[in-house]
Amino acid sequence: MTARQTIESGKAVLGIEFGSTRIKAVLIDEENKPIAQGSHEWENQLVDGLWTYSIEAILHGLQDCYASLRADVRKQYDTEIETLAAIGVSAMMHGYMAFGADDEILVPFRTWRNTNTAKAAATLSELFAYNIPLRWSISHLYQAILDHEAHVPHIKYLTTLAGYIHWRLTGKKVLGVGDASGMLPVDPETKTYAKAMVEKFDELTAPYGYGWRLTDILPDVLNAGEEAGCLTEAGAKLLDVSGHLAQGIPFCPPEGDAGTGMVATNAVKQRTGNVSAGTSSFSMIVLEKDLSKPYEPIDIVTTPDGSLVAMAHCNNCTSDINAWVHIFKEYQEMMGISVDMNEIYTRLFNKALEGDADCGGLMAYNYVSGEPITGLADGRPLFVRSANDKFNLANFMRAHLYASVGVLKIGNDILFQEEHIKVDRITGHGGLFKTKGVGQRILAAALNSPISVMETAGEGGAWGIALLASFAVNNRDGENLADYLEHKVFAGNAGVEIVPTAADVEGFNQYIERYKAGLGIEEAAVRCKS
Repeated sequence: MTARQTIESGKAVLGIEFGSTRIKAVLIDEENKPIAQGSHEWENQLVDGLWTYSIEAILHGLQDCYASLRADVRKQYDTEIETLAAIGVSAMMHGYMAFGADDEILVPFRTWRNTNTAKAAATLSELFAYNIPLRWSISHLYQAILDHEAHVPHIKYLTTLAGYIHWRLTGKKVLGVGDASGMLPVDPETKTYAKAMVEKFDELTAPYGYGWRLTDILPDVLNAGEEAGCLTEAGAKLLDVSGHLAQGIPFCPPEGDAGTGMVATNAVKQRTGNVSAGTSSFSMIVLEKDLSKPYEPIDIVTTPDGSLVAMAHCNNCTSDINAWVHIFKEYQEMMGISVDMNEIYTRLFNKALEGDADCGGLMAYNYVSGEPITGLADGRPLFVRSANDKFNLANFMRAHLYASVGVLKIGNDILFQEEHIKVDRITGHGGLFKTKGVGQRILAAALNSPISVMETAGEGGAWGIALLASFAVNNRDGENLADYLEHKVFAGNAGVEIVPTAADVEGFNQYIERYKAGLGIEEAAVRCKS
């Protein structure tokens, strides 16, 4: 079939992912190849000290992104989307969306970026003997309980952003196991919330006398490939304001961006891993067995089909680099030079490779927000140098690229050096890898491991959730998810690999030792500026 015939026959599959700065839609054909795209730019807001997106912004973003996809379909193929084979929704993981009896949100959406949950996370980590990160939904819930927030007794439903959008489109209060594992720990045997931890939480909160128990308010957990509802009439009107899209389209379970990143990089099999590097960054290493003990910097989540994954999550990655690149853009505009942002990024990123392996002594902290792995609840972006350092453009850019994966290295050193985890393949995807070979080489040096990047790296999580939707309706051979991806999607394509050089690894190690020694500078900046 041609792409137009695929669309007109209703055999295309749609994936929509809500990222931190962009909502993206990808339409794929029966061979799982992208044939159309749409997007919507958005930003979180700091309201009353908490990072949030309003319900209005969420729904407008959904509609505008889909409208952008429709426009791309009309432009490319001169046709309209009337129906689809399947739809999948994904979004940034974790956070807190609590709803009352009238299905209205009780407090503004609290995103993964918030770090106000330290007391709750510490208490739950001790109670469960399991690392519970600050951004997990259970941490937000318990912190709201500790703070005696008035809305807590009225909670009827608690979900993530992906779960909320899926609910609005299908009426189903469900969540994929990968996203669910960022709400509360999941038992890899039962592939649902860990029963012992649910019981401990209910016992802990029983004295408050709420009218709910934990499982009363959490979404049902589904595995990859399971039925997750269909587009309702109201959902169709919400998604496509033009009224062309038909109801009844099946959905796959909604997933988090960590899970869709694993799918988009063919990294759901044990001993594989991936690194997603954009506004935030995280690495996902699929484990052969559980870690020997809990580590505060390492989260244990699951793949979309329920395998244990060690996740090192960093709140910051490319935002500070982007801010500096825009300074260079302003300079060009001031000088009357035409601006091509792709060229600016390409030239500056490649210039970084001309720098010293240790950045000439220069150092940067990209902390737009706090970083739990390094123990900082708040952040201040900093660039640091001494008078004797080699201060030039190449080292300046290299220092900021190193900073973008510095915290990620600190987290992964635990896995590789202390737990001796074995990995056969690590694949990178996200904005850091758009300039060919640069971010890939930097990450290879940071992790002291070969890094592969595929041509599809730029498609990201929207493509990943589209693949999960395709798996849900097109897996006629009954393969597991890993085999389906290997045989039906990637067909042996492992991407282009870069192996780290000894000089780059040594240079990054020198940088990261200075970085860790200088964390007091970042701490002082946080204290000194309100």
